[in-house]
Amino acid sequence: MEIERTLRELTDRQAITDLIHAYCERFDRNDPEGVAALFTPDAVIDYNPDTPNILGADMASTIAVGLRDLFAASSHHVSNVMITLEGEDEAQSLCYIDAWHRYRDGSPDGFLWGRYLNRYRRTADGWRITRLLLQGAGTIDFHRERMHGIGRA
Repeated sequence: MEIERTLRELTDRQAITDLIHAYCERFDRNDPEGVAALFTPDAVIDYNPDTPNILGADMASTIAVGLRDLFAASSHHVSNVMITLEGEDEAQSLCYIDAWHRYRDGSPDGFLWGRYLNRYRRTADGWRITRLLLQGAGTIDFHRERMHGIGRA
């Protein structure tokens, strides 16, 4: 029994890590439908304190506007992935983000360093994101004036 539980935990951790990587890859490819497919229908994305949260039902169309109108290119890199499994079908993670953005309007390239705090649920289609919170540790020429902080003491 212990071996089966350990194997399931390792498999779940890898599936969640793959989900985080897929989010970055699909965002950078300008694939809003692909990004939205990684979330549950009731999911919430909170990118910053100054704009409304993005909700599951509107996710693809809302993300498409930014990908289409704001970014000419982007590159998101995650590291320091820490996953906490909460029972068999719920989990949360914290991972660090290093992101570069090229803007369509010719503004200087924007840089963001921070982290994602995510929550997950196992579904019939595998693990999906139920909540994504972006916290900023620092930016250079980034398009958002304010970010959620990382809670640095």
